[in-house]
Amino acid sequence: MLSKQEIINKARELQFDDIGFATAEPFEEHKQFLTTVPDNFTWARVFGLPLEEGCNPQSILPQAKTIIVLIENYFKFSFPKSMEPYFGRCYMDDDRVTKDGLTVRIRQFVSFLREHGLQAKVTFSIPQKAASARAGIGNFGKNCLLYANNAAGKSSWISPITILVDKAFEADEPTVRVGCPDWCRNACVAACPTRALKGNCTIDSKRCISFLTYFGQGITPRELREPMGMYIYGCDRCQDVCPRNRAWMSQVLPLNPRVAAKETWFDIVKLLHMDEAYFQHNIQPHMFYMPASDLWRWKMNVARAMGNSLNERFVPELIKAYEDNSDDRVRGMIAWSLGRIGGAKAKAALERWRHSATPAVKEEIEMAL
Repeated sequence: MLSKQEIINKARELQFDDIGFATAEPFEEHKQFLTTVPDNFTWARVFGLPLEEGCNPQSILPQAKTIIVLIENYFKFSFPKSMEPYFGRCYMDDDRVTKDGLTVRIRQFVSFLREHGLQAKVTFSIPQKAASARAGIGNFGKNCLLYANNAAGKSSWISPITILVDKAFEADEPTVRVGCPDWCRNACVAACPTRALKGNCTIDSKRCISFLTYFGQGITPRELREPMGMYIYGCDRCQDVCPRNRAWMSQVLPLNPRVAAKETWFDIVKLLHMDEAYFQHNIQPHMFYMPASDLWRWKMNVARAMGNSLNERFVPELIKAYEDNSDDRVRGMIAWSLGRIGGAKAKAALERWRHSATPAVKEEIEMAL
């Protein structure tokens, strides 16, 4: 039977950035938390993640005795400058659909455990941040993110992977605490443009830019459009300003070759005009939270980012997109963006459309004018 050290050695061989061991006892405190803020987790139902059930690891693997937590640093390489203003870093090299990167190493690790007689199951349903802290390899930030105790310069640029096994290993010392320094005066809370962060490690997910970009319902509320800035999918604002991330972010990192290879696909003009085939072939395999039926949301987000750029070069693209799209949410956001950019061409287009627009879009046009 495998020893704990042999498992640690295998994790290092597969280039995981840290590993910890925790007991598989239920997460009763987290279960209670889920019931107090149910609206924060509506996204989980979309993906079929039974979060409440996951608070008891034995409901996923009845024989579970230990939770093995692996830490992956997703910011080992820099990202193309053309993409960073628009996309959260953790999404740019996500292989949960393509399964040709991190997934390969996870499978190799799980196969190693099984080949040596352990029952092992990867799960995304248990509270991964809580498991990481229980395993002694992470602690919490006021921005509700997980921070590494050792990996990635002790930063939040990490993803935990949780694996249940049927053998009891010696658990590591838990680090269930908020690790933010006393001298930090809530930099993340102050910097959150939409005021989603409420302090004391709490968040209103419905105001979070990341949530809004891929789960927001209907046209984005007007009061949130300008604060959402240039982000099209995801957001890194609270991590960018965090002093705990400075050490890692100050490094000069080589360019991520996997992301660089698809950089041209994510040109925002192409995204504004993409059809379903382009989306399914180039975009959805890498940023998959929105299905093809939500193509309107991608285009709405792009239009809003263009408006916030205040760049007149986007005016012809927005005009073309308005005329090519019939969705009121896309057209409404284009009208808002043209009003925000301004100029004679934008005004002329809005004047031209105002009399034939639907009531919802007409309201946006009138306000834009």
